[in-house]
Amino acid sequence: MPWRAITTEPDQLGESPFWAAEEGRLYWVDIAGRALLRVAPEGGAVQRWPLPGEPGCAAPVRTGGFVMALRDGIYRARSWGGALECLARLPYDPATQRANDGKCDALGRLWVGTVHEPQGGGPRQPLAALYCVDAREPGAPRVDQVLQGATTSNGLAWSPDQRTLYWADTPTHRIAAFALEPAATALGAPRTLHAFAPKPPGWHSGQAGYGGRPDGACVDAEGAYWCALYEGARVVRLSPGGEVLAELPLPAQCPTMPCLGGPDGRTLFVTTARQGRPAEELLRYPQSGCVFATRVAVPGLPVAAFAAAG
Repeated sequence: MPWRAITTEPDQLGESPFWAAEEGRLYWVDIAGRALLRVAPEGGAVQRWPLPGEPGCAAPVRTGGFVMALRDGIYRARSWGGALECLARLPYDPATQRANDGKCDALGRLWVGTVHEPQGGGPRQPLAALYCVDAREPGAPRVDQVLQGATTSNGLAWSPDQRTLYWADTPTHRIAAFALEPAATALGAPRTLHAFAPKPPGWHSGQAGYGGRPDGACVDAEGAYWCALYEGARVVRLSPGGEVLAELPLPAQCPTMPCLGGPDGRTLFVTTARQGRPAEELLRYPQSGCVFATRVAVPGLPVAAFAAAG
């Protein structure tokens, strides 16, 4: 089925979509636009909640409200537009890193990756990491560093049985799969789920010869891994063994993250970006930054919510 844009006002850097089934709404963030957004895809206006910092990701809380990772910490809000309560600070310098891709596991722990992105500019370095924030017990949440040495943490997802964690350091063009005991944070040795061809030297938008690099991801009810390929104008569906099962071209050069939702779980939503993209690309893809939707055969899994004591 063709893609349709479910938003008309583009985001700068859309990310972290999730489907709230009880509300019939899609939520997502605009990182560069510093906002959490929501919409009922079958009608109604987009609602935008301005935030004081860049939200790398957001997730629902089991008892209501939201948890989100801003540049300088992990925050909880007990209602839409409510006051932000700082739950934890991640152990990095917000002047050189910010939170990026993240979501909750089935136990209610928030896993958050970071990106090395100096606020004043400059080259990115492999100083980012992946953290697990556990707030199930009273008191300050426990923060564990799970992986390090990354540049842009992305692609976080779990197999349906929670025994495989998927993750990507985007510039490597490689998606890794780790064995995981569901109640632990220690990961087994990684295997390569899929490796994409690197960007050719001198490649620019509009040229052939480059399929993009792995950005955000989700897993469906059959355990297949859906991945957005930034600069590749496509999303792909990979089997648990890494075989390409499907490839869906998109009307945007830079898809950022897919999620599955809708009343039957079979609507594939994809956020996209337009921040920093060349003018000729935006002429080719004028809806860059919008959220797109299409129908697929296999449903997704319910979004996992954050477990917070108190």
